Amino acid sequence: MECVTFAGSLRSLILLNSTRRLFYIILAWLSFALGVLGAFLPLLPSTCFLLVAVWAASRGSPRFANWIRSHPRFGPTVVAWEESGAIPRHAKWLAMVMLGISITILAFSVSILWLKAGLIIGLVGLAIWIFTRPEPVSQSS
Repeated sequence: MECVTFAGSLRSLILLNSTRRLFYIILAWLSFALGVLGAFLPLLPSTCFLLVAVWAASRGSPRFANWIRSHPRFGPTVVAWEESGAIPRHAKWLAMVMLGISITILAFSVSILWLKAGLIIGLVGLAIWIFTRPEPVSQSS
């Protein structure tokens, strides 16, 4: 029977934590980069990638997460979501337009009826969920 020493298990734990932390940091930077690209490319969303970036950064690099939260361009949307699950009105309308375009394309391009219906129902459900999210306090006045 093999006996595991405290020092050996501690080294394994440190290695696991370092690997996990590195994974979260890489995920945070990749998500942040995609979020920045999404701010400039019309069909690439930015907010969802920024939310993933903050989530991952808070586990791997809290300093990076705080930097994203305090960023003048990206921070307010992230903070509004974290504090109250709020989505700005302009983001809601943009999402509705993009979902409408996606539903229209699906309606005319997918030939398998059950797949078409499932995708459209899913997108309509997503639209309802987005539309029912509150707006940030500064946006609603």
